[in-house]
Amino acid sequence: MGTADVEAVWRIESARIVAALTRFTGDFGLAEDAAQEAVAEALVSWPLEPPANPAGWLMATARRRAIDVIRRRTALQDRHALLAADPAVDSAIDEDVDPDRIDDDILALMFISCHPVLSREARVALTLRVVGGLSSEEIARAFLVSVPTVQARITRGKKTIAAAGVPFELPAAGERRERLGGVLSVLYVIFTEGSTATSGDRLLRPDVAYEAIRLTRTLAALQPDEPEVHGLLALCELTAARFPARTGPDGSPVLLEDQDRRRWDFSAIRRGLAALVKASARGLGPYGLQAAIAAAHATAPSVEETDWDRIVVLYEALGRVAPSPVVELNRAVAVAMASGPAQALAIVDELIASDRLPGSHLVPTVRGELLTRLGRRPEARAELELAARLCANQRERSVLLRKAAALD
Repeated sequence: MGTADVEAVWRIESARIVAALTRFTGDFGLAEDAAQEAVAEALVSWPLEPPANPAGWLMATARRRAIDVIRRRTALQDRHALLAADPAVDSAIDEDVDPDRIDDDILALMFISCHPVLSREARVALTLRVVGGLSSEEIARAFLVSVPTVQARITRGKKTIAAAGVPFELPAAGERRERLGGVLSVLYVIFTEGSTATSGDRLLRPDVAYEAIRLTRTLAALQPDEPEVHGLLALCELTAARFPARTGPDGSPVLLEDQDRRRWDFSAIRRGLAALVKASARGLGPYGLQAAIAAAHATAPSVEETDWDRIVVLYEALGRVAPSPVVELNRAVAVAMASGPAQALAIVDELIASDRLPGSHLVPTVRGELLTRLGRRPEARAELELAARLCANQRERSVLLRKAAALD
């Protein structure tokens, strides 16, 4: 077995292993460290002697590493005796490597990784590392930061959790839904970074987006009665369905109106629409409304035949339940398609007047498009050039500069 085999097993089993170790040691940081040491040992030993039960091997090795650390902590000798000698504990740990089992431990692990005491960056890094099984190198590549930066975020996150005395347990029923929103927001951040990279030379990072979908599917299995979990899953599936047509052979962006819709992933669209039905059970929340907008695009034969009036109404509803300047900007785009650019331009100018999206390249991008449609070419070119200067993604910037040059 080689490195790829170790990584594949770890990706599948990491959450169960860390969750089981956290439950029995009571120490999230120790559990994660012990699991990582087990992976490092597997990379050395598995090519020489492949284990018959890779998941069980990782669990047993991580458990030994945890016991070694606990043995050195005199204050935890009672817990060490429990871990080292109690056969019931061994039996319980063995159960945790059942590949068909998804239990509350993994859900508790998600809530810890997304705990409100952590910074957003730490929540994202811990979720990808501990629940998703990604290495520090993979997380660094995904978010275009250095490996030491990722490692520092993870280390600080584990120390913050320990200092705050965060228990390894599910939140009480009364606060679970509120805390669930924090978990969903982390998964949404991970997905959006994969679906439209904020910086770098690639428009898409599909591996990051698909990891977010995998984690959201897991969450949906653990929380099947929460409509917004299904709403986020629907949004991710319907958005990812367009990935195959969103870039050309050279990686350059392909705008919605130019995409070959035959290349869209119709299996993902079906999954997204099914999740949207579940999200609609008790009325659509913010993620469900965004998924409904994505569904309107995904089921339309073309841009011209898209139900833009419905999309405007959905954005208006989204603006009431989750108001934000980005929602307003997207509503302006829909209004332009439904009612013409002049009406949309008034919405954008109001955003600028209130300075609600300072420094964002999105506002001048939309304003430039609207001015182009209105025939105000010099103003449009200036807006698109400004957008290009503000845009950190090289692929998007090149498109903006091309559009600006075409207006000369």
